[in-house]
Amino acid sequence: MALLKIARMGNPVLRARAAELGDPRAPWVRRLVADMLETMEDAGGTGIAAPQVHAPHRIVVFFVAGERTTDLPGDGEQPLTVLINPVVEPIGDEVVLGWEGCLSVPGLRGAVPRHLRVRYRGMGLDGETIERDAAGFHARVVQHECDHLDGILYPQRMSDRRLLVYEDELRRHPIDLAEFVDAEAMA
Repeated sequence: MALLKIARMGNPVLRARAAELGDPRAPWVRRLVADMLETMEDAGGTGIAAPQVHAPHRIVVFFVAGERTTDLPGDGEQPLTVLINPVVEPIGDEVVLGWEGCLSVPGLRGAVPRHLRVRYRGMGLDGETIERDAAGFHARVVQHECDHLDGILYPQRMSDRRLLVYEDELRRHPIDLAEFVDAEAMA
């Protein structure tokens, strides 16, 4: 296994649509996923997509820690998941604003509107189909990582650029997102 260099915002690999994989069981795929996992763990991330390590393939890995979940059905702790050629579909129209960070956008956080509930499917490393319904943080992580496969970074999803902030400033000066949601609803 090896630590891979993480592409940062502005790198062309992060703006392009990643290529689908034919055989998820190929040995090179296993090696890439192992390196992605090591890189994600070293960087302290909860997910990573292949384009973030300069590999233009439709592969994401993620997990959901128990302390990040809510009481919504579908937002429980998730073990480490590898999704190859994933597809994400919204369930319902409800969209919520929440904070996101990204290994490719270091030092910043942004408030991003995302579907509250989604259904996703893809293949695992064994070629078997993985299909799950997700809500809350689980749904947010999946949407965020799968956006990378289409050349989208979270700042492009933001509806209010005033909510793109440095992490250390956000810790010093917390922002109540409810104030921005209420203002948006009244406009």
